[in-house]
Amino acid sequence: MSKRIRIGTRGSKLALWQANFVKETLEESGFEAELNIIKTKGDLVQTLSFDKLEGKGFFTSELEEALSTGTVDLAVHSMKDLPTDSHEALMIAGVSQRENPSDWLIIRAQAVDQSKPLNLKTGAVIGTSSNRRKAQIKYLRDDIATRDIRGNVPTRLEKVASGEVDAAILAAAGLIRLDLDLSTFELVKLHPREFVPAPAQGVLAFQIRRDDQSMLEIVRDNLHHPDTLKRTNVERKILKLLQGGCHLPLGAYCELDQLGYYHVYTAYAIDLHQPLRHYNLSYSTTDGLAEAIVNHYIKS
Repeated sequence: MSKRIRIGTRGSKLALWQANFVKETLEESGFEAELNIIKTKGDLVQTLSFDKLEGKGFFTSELEEALSTGTVDLAVHSMKDLPTDSHEALMIAGVSQRENPSDWLIIRAQAVDQSKPLNLKTGAVIGTSSNRRKAQIKYLRDDIATRDIRGNVPTRLEKVASGEVDAAILAAAGLIRLDLDLSTFELVKLHPREFVPAPAQGVLAFQIRRDDQSMLEIVRDNLHHPDTLKRTNVERKILKLLQGGCHLPLGAYCELDQLGYYHVYTAYAIDLHQPLRHYNLSYSTTDGLAEAIVNHYIKS
C-alpha cells in the first residue's frame, strides 16, 4: 500500500492513545499513517445512560460508516464496544495484545473504610453507567448505591475527586494506557475472576473493509495477536448467544493456562431486577465452550 493509511478513531484521550499506538506501530513498519477523528453518538449524547441510548454500537457506528464509505481505511475500536453482529461489508482483521482486563475501584479518601469489603464506607455512592458493574456491586455490597455517570476517563475521575460520587469503577486498561496519577485516591484492584470484566475488555479491535485484501495483510502482519483473538472470541460468543449488547449485565473472561486449558469466568443477570449468577468452566479447547456456558444459564 503506497498511500497513507487513514485511521478512524474517536476523539477522547483514550481513543487517541489507542489510535496513536496503531499509527506508531505501522510507521515503525515503514507505512505512512494519519488519524481521522470521528464523533460518535456515544460522544455527543452525554445525558443518557448506556442502556437508554437507542440501538447498539453507539461508540462505533459512525466509525463503521466512515470505513464502509471509504473515508478511512482502518478503524480502531475498544473491542468491548463493538456489537457482536458485524457490518456485512466490514470485518475485524485483527486484535491487539490484551492489556490488564480488570476493573479498578477508585475511591475518594473521605469514603474509605478499610474494615468494609471493597474498602468502601457504608452507604457509599459508586458512579457507573454499566449494568454489568451495577449487578456485581449489588451482589457484593447491597448497601452501596450506584449513580449513572458519563464522560471520558479523566472526567469520571474528576467526579470522584469533587465528591459528586464517592467512587467510580473504571477499566484498568484505560487507566494504565493514559498513565494517570491516582495517588490521591484509594485504589482497589478487582480480580477479573471475581469481579468479571466485560467481554474483550482491554483489547483493541482493528476493523477494515471486507474486500480490502491489502489492509488485511498489513493488519495480520503488523498488529494482530491471534492468541488474544481466540480467547476474546469465546467471551464475545457468550454475549452473542445471550443476545445482549453493552447494556447486558454480563461479565465474561477467558484465560489460558500453561498446560493449554481454557478457563472461563462469567457473571450474568437477565436484568438488574434478577439475581446475579456465576458460572465458571474449563475446557481443553475453545470449541463448544461458549455454548456450554450459555446452555447452563438457559437451563438453570
